[in-house]
Amino acid sequence: MRDIVVVGSLNVDVSLVASKIPRPGETVRAHGLTLGPGGKGGNQAIGAARLGGRVHIVSRVGDDRFAEIPLQSLRQAGVDTTHVHALPGQHTGTAAIVVDSESGENSIAVAAGANAALSPEHVRDAIAAFRASGVLLVQLEAPLETVEAALDLAAAHGLVSILDPAPALELPDALLRKVDVLTPNRTEAEALSGQEIHDVDTAAAAGSALRERTLGDVVVTLAAEGCIWAHANGFQHIPAPAVRALDATAAGDAFNGGLAVALARGESLGQALHHAVCAGAAATLRRGAAEAMPTPEDLDRLLA
Repeated sequence: MRDIVVVGSLNVDVSLVASKIPRPGETVRAHGLTLGPGGKGGNQAIGAARLGGRVHIVSRVGDDRFAEIPLQSLRQAGVDTTHVHALPGQHTGTAAIVVDSESGENSIAVAAGANAALSPEHVRDAIAAFRASGVLLVQLEAPLETVEAALDLAAAHGLVSILDPAPALELPDALLRKVDVLTPNRTEAEALSGQEIHDVDTAAAAGSALRERTLGDVVVTLAAEGCIWAHANGFQHIPAPAVRALDATAAGDAFNGGLAVALARGESLGQALHHAVCAGAAATLRRGAAEAMPTPEDLDRLLA
C-alpha cells in the first residue's frame, strides 16, 4: 500500500443535538453538547488511518488551548503530524454544528482561523510526505492557491489526486483540470455544474456536465443513495448499504477517506467507490465527526 497525504483543515467542533435545525431567527432547545476534533482535513486523515491507511497531514493550528484537541485525535489514530505547526496569533479553526435528532442531518458554521493561513509554502515544505505517498486528498477549507500548490506537487510526484470541493466555491477550469477524482456532494455538484439534482439520473447529468470541465473522473455523492461515477464511457450508480442514520455530519469525509485508502491499495476506481460508500454509510451510525470515522470491522459488519 502507498501512503496518503492529506492537505486540509483542522478544527474543533462544538456540536449540539436538537429536535430540528433552527430556521433564521428561531431558537430551539438542544442537548448532547460535545467538544471534539473536526475539520475536513482532520476528519479525512483520521478516516483513512482508521481504515488502515498510512497517512501524513499538512495543516496548521492556532497557538491556543483548542489546538491539542485535533492534534491528540490525529496521533491516536496513527496519523503523522510532522507537518502540522501552530501559528502565533491565530486561533484554531472552529465549527458550530447543530444536528437534527430525527433525520441525522446537520447545519454547520465554520470560523477558519489558522486554516486560512495554510500557504503554498507550507505545502512545499512538506515535499517529503508527497514523495512517500501515492494519493493526495485535499478539500476547500484552505486557500485556493494552497489547494492548487498541493495538486501541482501531487502531479509532479505521480500521486492520484482527490479533491473534495467542500465547502462549495466557484472553481476555475484550470484548477479542475489538475484533479484526477473530483468528489462533490449534491449541493456542490449543482453549484459547479449549474444543473439541479433531484435523483440518480439528474445527478448523472450534472456529473457528466461537470466532467467536461475536468480531465479526470467525477463522483457525485448522494448520501443514502450512494454515488454517481461519471467517467469517459458514461456513468455508473454505486448504491450505498441501507442504514438508520444517527448523524450525517462526517459521512462525506468518511467516504473520501475510504476512497483514498482503497486507491492507495491499488484498487481500481470502480472497486474503490464500493468501499467508499460503505465507509460513508458506516460513519452515520455514530454521532460526531472524527470520532465517527469507521474501522475495517465496521465495514465488514455492513457488508455482511
